[in-house]
Amino acid sequence: MKTVPKHVLVAGGGVAGMEAAGALAEMGYRVTLVEKGDDPGGHLLQWHALFPDRRPADEVRSYLRKRAGHHNINIITRTTVEKVRHHPGGVRVILSGGTEEEADAVIVATGFDLFDAHRKEEYGYGIYDNVITSVDLEAMFNRGRLEKADGTVPSRIGLIHCVGSRDEKVNNNHCSKVCCVTAVKQAIEIRQMLPSCEVFCFYMDMRMYGPYYEELYRESQEVHNVNFIRGKVSEASVNINNRLVIKVEDTLAGRPLKMELDIMVLMVGMEMAESGAKLAEASGFRQGINRFLESGDHHYGNNLSGIKGVFYAGTCTAPMNITDTISHARAAVAETVRYLKA
Repeated sequence: MKTVPKHVLVAGGGVAGMEAAGALAEMGYRVTLVEKGDDPGGHLLQWHALFPDRRPADEVRSYLRKRAGHHNINIITRTTVEKVRHHPGGVRVILSGGTEEEADAVIVATGFDLFDAHRKEEYGYGIYDNVITSVDLEAMFNRGRLEKADGTVPSRIGLIHCVGSRDEKVNNNHCSKVCCVTAVKQAIEIRQMLPSCEVFCFYMDMRMYGPYYEELYRESQEVHNVNFIRGKVSEASVNINNRLVIKVEDTLAGRPLKMELDIMVLMVGMEMAESGAKLAEASGFRQGINRFLESGDHHYGNNLSGIKGVFYAGTCTAPMNITDTISHARAAVAETVRYLKA
């Protein structure tokens, strides 16, 4: 008699969700992948090139699309997971619209939201034309054109680190982990696209966590002449020539600094996804002081939710880069399979 494959529901179709779904499908499990957007892919859909080697983001997107295209996976888009509840027969999942799904296990991979730069009014995002975010800059790279709002070529660009991260004023004390290296990557890309453009990075301190990150930082200075100023920008305004004027304290030189820029790029950090926070509240998942999902144990139970049959994968637990997100998803799959075989 043929055994019916067990069913795993994956909540979230970003990097972690696609990797987890693909791995489970290859093992013969029946998988339902629930994605709130029009297509799986998450924030990776917006990216042009990836650190530290600046490989095209589409290479990783293609890998994940192939993973999620397995015949054992049923993808449901424009839908969110509203509530997860364990019961003796497995896990009951309530989707937006009131639809219910029964699963033998659930992997929560609801990911992150990018910080809304409008909340930092002193930087003028949404007020001044040439204040953009790191995501807006990636869109320019994708279009192959880097220009000011009036279509002219910029001669000086400033990248502002830690926007919405390590900031008590917006209740985000955590480090988003990837902002520094993203700024370095983008600064190099600007210099390669516009060799005559001056590029400045304004940082609190450089946190280059991963392999080849420090080497990329050195390359940005020694090869591409990117300027780094240790100091936090306090405010931005526009002068009579319609150029941005920023005020910053240069903490290494110990003096205040005023500078004109053509474009100011805000390196927005990661926050717990709103959909994930709502799911946590409805399902009784614990959240940490950073509002990301609290794992069962930080050392040896990082994928455990504390609820039987429910596991965590990726940036719903903490900020991560793509490499760590994929590894975390694979670990969640291992925990899920161990649970299903018990």
